[in-house]
Amino acid sequence: MSTLTYEYEPKTLSPQATKLRDMLVSYMKIVSRRLPDDVNKKLVELSKIEVDPLQELVYSTMKENQMLAEKLKRPSCQDTGVVQFFLKVGSNFPLLAELNDILTDTVVQVTKEAPLRHNAVQTFDEFNTGLNIGKGVPNIITEIDGDSDKLDMYVYLAGGGCSLPGIAKVLMPGEGYEGIVRFVMDQMTSYGINACPPLLVGIGVANSVEMAAMNSKLA
Repeated sequence: MSTLTYEYEPKTLSPQATKLRDMLVSYMKIVSRRLPDDVNKKLVELSKIEVDPLQELVYSTMKENQMLAEKLKRPSCQDTGVVQFFLKVGSNFPLLAELNDILTDTVVQVTKEAPLRHNAVQTFDEFNTGLNIGKGVPNIITEIDGDSDKLDMYVYLAGGGCSLPGIAKVLMPGEGYEGIVRFVMDQMTSYGINACPPLLVGIGVANSVEMAAMNSKLA
């Protein structure tokens, strides 16, 4: 049996692009191990009012997990290698031409240094690149913001199982708001335990399934 390998040849970046890449690498290593302050605050609040022994254990485990992640400088979740970038960038952003190369190289570096789990599997070739890059990955979703020279970026780390499952459906017009609620609740309850706490659900409503899916991810 032959072993497939993924050949990655990083592009030569300008000094400014290299600086941005290094900043992003440092930032993503922190993001991989540290929950946002508002999420941590809410977890603490909810843990104090929980009375069910099993749920108390879940909160305690999450707290210990976050403590160890920060102490050991390791991702707090083991399923992290599907990286998505949501960009709002002006047409005059000075590094626009290098942006895709910057983000790709950032993912490679973070995968090695964080380290992130190797989640990028070439679907039809059936092998893992080991770098979290490949055909269509990382996902880079870009919105051009006029003639601005600014860049706004959201980074989303996930895996292939618990955070990314989703479903879209075209509802009949007569189903209305009640149809949306029924569809969402039926889908959420069907997943059962195949999800990671704390649970976040993105819901998108649009005039096409692809836009609804994108809205749900942005939510």
